[in-house]
Amino acid sequence: MHVRATTREDLAAVDALLARSYPKLLKDDYPPSVLVTALPLISRAQPNLLRSGTYYLVETGARRLLGAGGWSRDQQVRDLGHIRHVVTDATVTRRGVGRLLLGYALSEARAQGIVQMECWSTFTAEPFYHAMGFETVGPIDVPLQPGITFPAIRMKQRLL
Repeated sequence: MHVRATTREDLAAVDALLARSYPKLLKDDYPPSVLVTALPLISRAQPNLLRSGTYYLVETGARRLLGAGGWSRDQQVRDLGHIRHVVTDATVTRRGVGRLLLGYALSEARAQGIVQMECWSTFTAEPFYHAMGFETVGPIDVPLQPGITFPAIRMKQRLL
């Protein structure tokens, strides 16, 4: 497995990964009424994020996409970063893909001066983020569109 920054050419592959994995990964922790409105919105790759230089893929040597995710710098607080749109292929969970990806993202963020990282975790991923050193701050409703929110867990980690 290796990690690389995404490019705009990765849009279709990341879209496909999100679309096939999020429904499987989230179904046990969210009611269908939440998923029916949220999945069409969260299961799409974000072109600006893919071009940012801080969004990454985990691939095999045969270029099979196993995971994606990254971070972005906060617009107001220069040394604050946010974990963004992390997903692992549902067929390879618990095999080190997420750990490799998030470890890489945190290392890159630290190298770019980020000292505090925030994450809006799904209910499903909260134990993973705890294992990676994040602390739970509390529940948050992530706005997706007017009238549509997604329940999540706000988490943070100092990178010093």
